Amino acid sequence: MLSFACFAPHPPLLLPNVGSDGDRKEVKKTIESLEVLGEKLKKINPDRVIISSPHPDWGFNVPLYFLTKGLQAKIEKILIGPESPQFYFEEGKKSYQEIYRGQTSVKLAFIASGDMSHRLKKEGPYGFHPDGPKYDQALVNALEKKDIEKILKLDELYPEAGECGLRSFSFLLGILDASDINWQAEILSYEGPFGVGYLVADFKL
Repeated sequence: MLSFACFAPHPPLLLPNVGSDGDRKEVKKTIESLEVLGEKLKKINPDRVIISSPHPDWGFNVPLYFLTKGLQAKIEKILIGPESPQFYFEEGKKSYQEIYRGQTSVKLAFIASGDMSHRLKKEGPYGFHPDGPKYDQALVNALEKKDIEKILKLDELYPEAGECGLRSFSFLLGILDASDINWQAEILSYEGPFGVGYLVADFKL
């Protein structure tokens, strides 16, 4: 059964051997939220952990550091490509069905790794664009309302947001949809001090 699911950001500066003390102080809420999720996952003790990310390097390293330390679970990585959010939503549904074909007793944890808009501030990595904060707020609102249809269209509504996590998030939403679990998202934290949005969300299953 699906035992754990979350959205997790992946900026390298969250790591103590990368970010300075000053950097990490700026994202204290994000770090604390990830640590809360790490403790929750440790208690669940899943058999299998799947992490999706749009990047092959830091995208996986950050959630691995905060969420899977000490676990004996089998850890799998899924690299997300450029196809549409709808495509990855459907892929998530297929993946769930494949995972549980004859394996109903497996405790699965799923981590959707990705950042929000990179265009929240002028001094951010891609500069400022109004689509940036609009996209982030729209995603948070739609997630709380379980409005998956809206989430899958966010890249069309806010094409200049400069996000990197929507397809990874959509993949997890497809898994949740296929699970038939009556889930509810809980926003643990949202910060954007460096011009990039960092969302940590837990799913109550």
